Amino acid sequence: MNPETKICQNCKKSFVIKPEDFDFYAKMKVPPPTFCPECQMQSLMMWRNERSLYKRKDESGKEIISIFSPDKPFKVNGKDYWWSDEWNPLDYGKEYDFSKPFFVQFKELLERVPLEPLFNRNAVNSEYCNHSEDMKNCYLSFASIWNENVSYSRGAMKSKDSLDIFFGNKDELTYENIGCEECYRVFFSKFSYSCRDSSFLINCSGCQNCFGCVNLRNKSYYIFNRPYTKEEYSEKIKEFDLGSFETLKKIKSQLEEFSKKQIYRYAHIINSPNSTGEILYDCKNCKWCFDLVNNSEDCKYTANGGFNLKDTYNGYGVGEGELMYQAIDTGLGTSTVSSVVVLRNGRNVSYAVSSYGSSNTFASIGLRNKQYCILNKQYTKEEYEELLPKIIKHMNDMPYVDSKGRVYKYGEFFPPELSPFAYNETIAQEYFPLTKEQAVTQGYKWKEPEQRNYGITKKPEELPDNIKDVDDSIIKEIIQCQHISPPAGGCNEQCTQAYRIIPDELSFYRRMNLALPRLCPNCRHYQRLKQRNPLRLWHGKCQCAGTKSENGAYDNQTNHQHNGNHCPNEFETSYAPNRPEIVYCENCYNSEVV
Repeated sequence: MNPETKICQNCKKSFVIKPEDFDFYAKMKVPPPTFCPECQMQSLMMWRNERSLYKRKDESGKEIISIFSPDKPFKVNGKDYWWSDEWNPLDYGKEYDFSKPFFVQFKELLERVPLEPLFNRNAVNSEYCNHSEDMKNCYLSFASIWNENVSYSRGAMKSKDSLDIFFGNKDELTYENIGCEECYRVFFSKFSYSCRDSSFLINCSGCQNCFGCVNLRNKSYYIFNRPYTKEEYSEKIKEFDLGSFETLKKIKSQLEEFSKKQIYRYAHIINSPNSTGEILYDCKNCKWCFDLVNNSEDCKYTANGGFNLKDTYNGYGVGEGELMYQAIDTGLGTSTVSSVVVLRNGRNVSYAVSSYGSSNTFASIGLRNKQYCILNKQYTKEEYEELLPKIIKHMNDMPYVDSKGRVYKYGEFFPPELSPFAYNETIAQEYFPLTKEQAVTQGYKWKEPEQRNYGITKKPEELPDNIKDVDDSIIKEIIQCQHISPPAGGCNEQCTQAYRIIPDELSFYRRMNLALPRLCPNCRHYQRLKQRNPLRLWHGKCQCAGTKSENGAYDNQTNHQHNGNHCPNEFETSYAPNRPEIVYCENCYNSEVV
């Protein structure tokens, strides 16, 4: 089959469906999409509220923490009750109505069946986590799994005793890191691996006792890429007191200027043949993928997941499964599922929300260990197999048309109008940020900030500069977020306006000699998010001009294979053409740093 160029229903831009894409859609028994991959990802993200938590009453009147705000028209059960056998999701089932579009009926079901308050399984003393699993003593950590004593983090895996990390794997005693792996006692670092007792590293590996360094391999006692003896390092490092907030600001500014003169590899892709994207570790044949690890194979347009993920398109937060399409938070023994939001150990499931251990279901919510159900109504195997083709035909004959004229037939993901969340409650706002006016114009819901009326007891400028001057009374203070401190301040980063320092957090700062933060956890998360590249690729060219970079800011340290000529290599990269970084191909980069 030849490639086909289509026009996206949403953004009106063209996109190409390749022969291998048609093969995947055929295996999934779905038609090719009518939305481009980027708009598909945005649509998926509008169904994932990670960080917006609310107090509300469950169906019994008990106060709970939930991702569904009290003003939403949804029923929510407490976690223990939802997982109990005291209620039956099948009691809310209805027969399929061929006089209404499918998605209208699914919306009715969504407002009828009690929902999970949070997506947080096997949580031990970790009640304030979401889209997370197997967490112990964790607080305000999201999209994370297999962690202990990890707080204010996102995408943490197999880590412990760490704070404020973004996509970290097997880290311990780390703080304010982005994309680091197997690091110990490492702070304020990005994309560094197997490092310890270091701070402010960028793209370093196997380093110990290094500070403010970029592109180092297996080095010790370096400061801003300059070598020192052990004794010199011990004396020099005293100048960099991380316990002082003002000193931290100066160090960050110094590192920013220093890093502008360094080179960057076109992508953080390690041991991942025939793959394109960013932050791919141990993957194979993964295209346009981001943040995938541990044996992902034959995936496309997928982000945030891995762990033996196979044959998956358009997924976010997916792992340990195969043949998944348009899936959010799905995996752990799953196969052949499409258009699903939070699904575990499922087979042959389409259009599901909160599905566990079920197979051969269509349009279901809250089912556990069920088979042959449609709209939460139980059928026999024969009835199910006879009815399902009729419903698929009906979805094509009577499609759902949203307020902006976008048409949804069989195979398309849930329309944004059906999402239980406003646009700015979801991670769509993180990766595809919009103003309120833009969101409403595009037909998306928007939630106005709640009136919190916090009794602020401490403004950020009133905090002690140095952690050594902070006494235990700080845990009783309600601190105003620095983003709203000025009279004309404010931000569009899901700011909580105020925050507290909890006892374990204070103990960590003291033990590690780290200054108190001045931003609320959400705003800190957004600052880390800004430091990573978008979930998008551009076609780029190596900026190695022979003996130095194109802009002349970096002098090559070795001879490259292209013998003093401009490197001819091209690649797909998440560095946009107008970015200031000096981007080298893998060969030129490795010639300089490996």
